[in-house]
Amino acid sequence: MTSDTQRPGEAPTHGPPAGHLPEAAIPHQAPTPMGRLVATVERLRREVLEAHAAADGRALVELAKGILIGQLNCTPAAAARQLDVLCRDSGLSPLELAADIVNQAARDHVTEIAAEFVERTGTAEPAERSTAVAVRLRTAESGVLAAADDTQAVAESLLTNALEPLGAVAVAVWTAVPDGSLALAGHAGFPPREAARWRHVPPGVSTVARLALRERRLVTLDRLKREGLPSIGHLLWPDGGRMAAPTGTGGRIHGVLEICWPQPLAPQPPQIERQIEALAELCARTMDASPPHDPAVAEAVLPDVSELIDLAEGLQDPAVVLTPVLDPEGRLTDFRVRHASSRFVDPVGRPRGDVNGALLLEAYPMAAGESGLFDIIERVHATGEPFRAERMSLTALVDQIPLTSVADISVSRHGAAVLLIWRIEDETARLADLLQHAQRLGRIGGFEENLATGEVTWNAQLYALHGLPPTAPPVRLRELPGYAHPDDSAALGRFLRAVLRHRRPASVNLRLQRADGITRHVRVVAEPVLDADERLHAVRGAYQDISAQHWTEVALAATRDQLAHSEAESAERNRLALQLQHAIMPPTPPAIEAPGLRIAVRYRPAETESLVGGDWYDTVVLPSGLILLSVGDVAGHGIEAATGMVVLRNALRGLAVTGAGPGQLLSWLNTVTHHLAKHVTATAVCGLFDPSTRVMRWARAGHLPPVLVRQGEAGAFPLIEGLLLGALPDVRYVEREVRLEPEDTLLMFTDGLVERRDSSVQDSLGHLVQAAAAGAGDLDARLDRLLAESRSDTDDDTCVIGIQVG
Repeated sequence: MTSDTQRPGEAPTHGPPAGHLPEAAIPHQAPTPMGRLVATVERLRREVLEAHAAADGRALVELAKGILIGQLNCTPAAAARQLDVLCRDSGLSPLELAADIVNQAARDHVTEIAAEFVERTGTAEPAERSTAVAVRLRTAESGVLAAADDTQAVAESLLTNALEPLGAVAVAVWTAVPDGSLALAGHAGFPPREAARWRHVPPGVSTVARLALRERRLVTLDRLKREGLPSIGHLLWPDGGRMAAPTGTGGRIHGVLEICWPQPLAPQPPQIERQIEALAELCARTMDASPPHDPAVAEAVLPDVSELIDLAEGLQDPAVVLTPVLDPEGRLTDFRVRHASSRFVDPVGRPRGDVNGALLLEAYPMAAGESGLFDIIERVHATGEPFRAERMSLTALVDQIPLTSVADISVSRHGAAVLLIWRIEDETARLADLLQHAQRLGRIGGFEENLATGEVTWNAQLYALHGLPPTAPPVRLRELPGYAHPDDSAALGRFLRAVLRHRRPASVNLRLQRADGITRHVRVVAEPVLDADERLHAVRGAYQDISAQHWTEVALAATRDQLAHSEAESAERNRLALQLQHAIMPPTPPAIEAPGLRIAVRYRPAETESLVGGDWYDTVVLPSGLILLSVGDVAGHGIEAATGMVVLRNALRGLAVTGAGPGQLLSWLNTVTHHLAKHVTATAVCGLFDPSTRVMRWARAGHLPPVLVRQGEAGAFPLIEGLLLGALPDVRYVEREVRLEPEDTLLMFTDGLVERRDSSVQDSLGHLVQAAAAGAGDLDARLDRLLAESRSDTDDDTCVIGIQVG
């Protein structure tokens, strides 16, 4: 019984090539010319693939024969016979035995991978599995070495011998070009048109291969579409997996090996990743044009390095030529300073002789920091992409003390060497550059005038301020009145006398009239320069363009005047509103006497005069003998709220004479508010008390209900329906009746007594009920205590009416 699936790392089962059906399973096609042509092309393609695989296998067997010839010191024929004998004795195929012989002789990376596979795959058939991996990798290696000069053939051999058994369908071999681009050097499994579209990837384009090149490690993407990275074949297998491994030798990355799977890629075990890295290493052997690694050769000065040294000597900037230092296994460990140019400037002041021939990390150990200079040089050496940066910080140790300098850096790879150019920033040049930028940002132009020779020196900023070309003659200080506004002539004359006659520093603000018709407001500052005999020798100074500051000051002055006018108007409006409010409702009104009732009022204005509000109260004995009791609050503050309060209070008084009930009164008052009072809304409570029956009918319009205190207990009236005044044109209000008992106290108030920013109205009303129940004494004392204990924090007007039944 055979399995329909194959695990990564196992040898392929016998049968047709991966991705193709056996002939018996191919559906019958009509014998058309096109059908016969397709069948012929498919047959020839299979024969070519089989021939390539057979050739790669024969190359591996021939390599094993060569090893036997060297070990047994025999002829090729005797080695072939010995190989046949070993195959019969071991029960292995010639290909498997050849792979085993090569592993025993090579003891290289492929041998390590086969051994690692045995250790990590458990006890189930380890020998067979390790042999399959070794055969696959050794066969691929034979194909790669046989086609070392043909990267296209290398890609086809890798896919056929090593990657199709892992389920891969295509492979691409990319070459890293020194300009930062990627070139498709070889491919297999992709249609020709798709490969032609991806022949060249410009620098900076993010692809799967670019990701592996930038991170310099094996990259695995389980679903290409989810990562959002384009690459060759991404439209053919959008949901497939990808693996990309950089290919390089001796610390240099020559390109990237990219492998495609048609389906999502499950997490791969470490042994599979090691196989992919081994295949990338095989690709690197075919892409590396440098001679084989030899420590003796690496330490010598190669011809291309000699040419690079000559180039460094011709540069105007300090330059250093570096060559890689590799360990016995070919891994990069450091760089050696092969040459420091004659213009070399060490960041810590050492002579070039102390740096020449030294290892980079020995001469500059601080360069090994994360994202430091060594990491940059290593990346450039690996990828070939140049690096440039301005004002980069370089840190070096001087007697174990870190010393930092700033330099412009350029790093580029040339053959096997790296050219490092740095320009240490000169302190004098840096300060001059800083001063130039400061003058430009501050719109300042400097000048110096030699009174003995008549020579005048201007900087570029002063020419721009005057609106003159750099070739125009500068304006002398004595000629300045001819370029200034006539109204500034007196101030300019005093300035010139102070500098030229009295020989003391001075400044003046003037309007500079330029030839292009533009007027600039400038400040001129100058100081005299005296010679050894205390005679006036020269004048130096500066012009500063203060036009923006001048117009800002003008705008600020106008704004200040406008604000002062607005504040005066606002103060007058508040004063009038406060006078109107106090005329109608004085802060300390006298007690009001009514039949069967004693009425007291407390009114507390807002703490800030700008918050003059629209609170009102009213108690009126009507012609019918009933007593009108009302409180209300107009929304807002200021003169509008105060005048709205007057309108509603007087309207309610007039309407109450009709004898209508409180519900009808509020309905009429709502009509007045909505139609006659512009943009006014208000809340109110209206009550009519009958002294003969002690019954009070009441209604509310969005206002808090009254609180009744009886025999030491307090409670708020039920919260009946009632929309605030002015919201809608036609509203009906509900009435309720309550019979008051002797000694009862009724409290009517505005929300300024209870409202708090940090609690709900219901919580604040509950606190008022508790305070009212705990009160004792006469009516005036109770109202004073309620105002004193009020928890309100809104600084609004507060009005309280206390009604005590006799």
